[in-house]
Amino acid sequence: MMERRVIEARDIVTSFGETVIHDKISLHIDAGEIYGILGESGAGKSLLLKEMIMLLRPTSGTMKVLGHDVVNIGFKEAQQLRQRWGVLFQFGALFSSLTVAENIALQLKEYTDMDKNTVDRLVATKISMVGLPQRAGGLYPSELSGGMIKRAALARALAMDPKLLFLDEPTSGLDPIGARNFDRLIMELRELLGITVVMITHDLESIHDIIDRFSVLADRHVVAEGSLDDVLRSDHPFIERFFKNEYVNKKFPRGQKCEGE
Repeated sequence: MMERRVIEARDIVTSFGETVIHDKISLHIDAGEIYGILGESGAGKSLLLKEMIMLLRPTSGTMKVLGHDVVNIGFKEAQQLRQRWGVLFQFGALFSSLTVAENIALQLKEYTDMDKNTVDRLVATKISMVGLPQRAGGLYPSELSGGMIKRAALARALAMDPKLLFLDEPTSGLDPIGARNFDRLIMELRELLGITVVMITHDLESIHDIIDRFSVLADRHVVAEGSLDDVLRSDHPFIERFFKNEYVNKKFPRGQKCEGE
């Protein structure tokens, strides 16, 4: 039986004046997947994510997220829907004037009536969940390493126990070991929390190791969608350049697992 659709985009057009970024893009994401969005520079990957999380409205087309029409959604319904997902932006986007714990607590204080002790316990739980020491809760973003910023921002994204998690280039800026550790964390959280994950990525090892299905954006369209094997069957020039040349030259040949798995 087909899994419930968590996100379904149909014929999405995104244009700015005469410049067309997306020309009738369609894709779907099923519950429990780790789904990737890949594309050439300027293909509109981040714009598509912004349309999914209601930061941008497409020019035309339909976009349903968790069963809601986010193109024609009302204000109150949108506010309630935003509480059902979490977002990890590329550079963390933590509030620099707040500690890690205060960043994580923001949504809990804004959207719930939990008392301070309950909020503090939940914040501590989220800090542990992403693999940070409890002392990190008292630190400011300027006192964190790049990897710690990613994990702190992930803890904030998980604050409201979302059903859907959006990640924008989650391993960018991390060293190879840190990137693989972050990948493992995402997989563990998917299994632990039963969430659906949507991630923009250019990380070949992430695509190989943790992504179930993904779409490739190029020439204003989705030029391929599916598993890695499905995508590699495409003869689109971008896929030829990105995968069939670069992928083969990586340390792992096609179909072989990375060391340490």
